[in-house]
Amino acid sequence: MSQGTVFDKILDGELPCHRVYEDDQVLAFLDIAPLAPGHTLVIPKQRRAFLHELDDEVAAALGRALPRVARAVMAATGVPEYNVLQNNGSSAHQAVFHVHFHIIPRVGEHGLGVGWVPGQLDGEEARRLLGAMHASLASEA
Repeated sequence: MSQGTVFDKILDGELPCHRVYEDDQVLAFLDIAPLAPGHTLVIPKQRRAFLHELDDEVAAALGRALPRVARAVMAATGVPEYNVLQNNGSSAHQAVFHVHFHIIPRVGEHGLGVGWVPGQLDGEEARRLLGAMHASLASEA
């Protein structure tokens, strides 16, 4: 029975999808509202809202599947350029609260438009961030 998201319904067989790739832990399918032809979604079968909630084994399976699916998208569309996008949280533009990656080919003017305003990394801020990140990583070891 579905847990509520459209991806849960696809995994449960309640909604159809255009399957691109599937293994024991990952499903990839064409996006029904594509930004460009070939826009594909890659989801884990583990039902988690955010990337940081995934088990290491499932994350590794996604890591193996993403390049394979990207190659398939490139072969199908004939374009060598694409974006891989993954959002976590509503303020980061996540609309479906099940981990998912978008593989979005750049086909002419179609694809992902990105507004990127780079800043500068201050040395003191870098040290503070590194300390917190290293402590977090050490607690997982």
